[in-house]
Amino acid sequence: MSTSVHETERKYEAPTGVALPELADLPGVAAAAGPEEQRLEAVYYDTADLRLARAGLTLRRRVGGDDAGWHLKLPVAEDTREEVRLPPGRAAKHPPKELGSLVQVHARGDALTPVARIQTTRQRWQLVDERGKLLVEVVEDLVSAQDVADASVDTWREIEVELGERGDLALLDQVERRLAEVGITRSTSSAKLTRLLSGRLTPAPPPPKRGKSAGDVVLAYLREQADALKFHDPKVRRKEEDAVHQMRVASRRMRSALQAFGKVVDRERTRELTDELKWFAGVLGDARDAEVMRAGYEANVAKLDPTLVLGSVSALLTRHFAPMEAGAHESAMTAMNSRRYFSLLNAVDALIADPPLTPLARGKAKDVLPKFVVKTYTRLARHAENAHDDESLHESRKAAKRLRYAVETVEPLYGKSAQEYRKRLKDLQTLLGDHQDSVVARPVLRELGAQAFREGENGFTFGLLHGLEQAKAARVEEHFPAVWRELGTPKFV
Repeated sequence: MSTSVHETERKYEAPTGVALPELADLPGVAAAAGPEEQRLEAVYYDTADLRLARAGLTLRRRVGGDDAGWHLKLPVAEDTREEVRLPPGRAAKHPPKELGSLVQVHARGDALTPVARIQTTRQRWQLVDERGKLLVEVVEDLVSAQDVADASVDTWREIEVELGERGDLALLDQVERRLAEVGITRSTSSAKLTRLLSGRLTPAPPPPKRGKSAGDVVLAYLREQADALKFHDPKVRRKEEDAVHQMRVASRRMRSALQAFGKVVDRERTRELTDELKWFAGVLGDARDAEVMRAGYEANVAKLDPTLVLGSVSALLTRHFAPMEAGAHESAMTAMNSRRYFSLLNAVDALIADPPLTPLARGKAKDVLPKFVVKTYTRLARHAENAHDDESLHESRKAAKRLRYAVETVEPLYGKSAQEYRKRLKDLQTLLGDHQDSVVARPVLRELGAQAFREGENGFTFGLLHGLEQAKAARVEEHFPAVWRELGTPKFV
């Protein structure tokens, strides 16, 4: 079973002959312990074309030091990464399956093999507060690194400064200023591996500036969703809370933007991708729906007067939903390890790298994009003004969601006015979502009540919950017309 920690650290270039400055006199530092010497040896794993390194991930097996084992480092934010750890076990040609799974969003079924061997002689100092709690750890590394591909060896000296449990970013900044005073400056490489393999890594293009053309605005939104899709992949595999929802939303947002702005990013050339995004959102939907339904029922039961909870309600919910959730997660994992999913990711990469823009994409965003937002609103109005039953309300909800994502896409152009309209749209979508949840919940509650009866239990509570869901749907149907009128047209465009 893996464990994980978040680490915030900075790396520095240390010129030959330059010693570390005094750091124990920095504000808040009570003492400096060290130096302590460690000898570390690590083997790094990647695909043959270094896809993990290009994405800012490192996967290694390290011996020596006080955290020997398998380490997978995933980017979280600037200077911060999540390190997922497993015991070292025996040396192996391939990483443990658990860690290998977490990088499949990049590896996509290709083998993970040794790409580098790095030996480090480390001197470590720890800056502590008056209680002896760690503020900052400073290490000086003498590195000898070998590229497995050509057996070339490189050596260098570097400094790492890592935030401790009681430290803060202000102290990291103070350490950095003190290092700069003696000529020790920030490294251009975020990891030893990327420094070693820099000659084989194509420099990442700078983040594109938010341009003013229609294509620029739509592509910026699509990039955000592509990044979110990849970011949440390992979180879904680890069953992290809300990860399925966030990944599903990213796929839906991308699909919706490609549909709404299909005359900016050629709709015909993205049709296959939108079909695959719909498939994948559906796969995630099974896992998400079971998770949300169970949590909703449990919350509703908790709100009831205890005298109205008759029989083994919680146990029956667990027996019903546990296998359903496990099966849905297993199905999601099967899909996420399939060639179909990897092909979807390849198609997303191709879209971002070489988008099929139309001539309209070159026009000014404020001249081109508003008509597509209005068209999406018109689609919603067509459904909402005729919504009178479960199906038409559900179609209104889907149309509201598409309009909300279209507004999100152009929000950087219109600022607060677009943001406020999007929030009203979200309220409308939430209201309709409550109705759809009720539509889905009632048959399940009826079945749970019948199951309780078959097992000799009292089904009263499930009937009560069914009635509450029916009442909730009726309230939505009553309030929807007024909420719809209050939304109004998107006048900001």
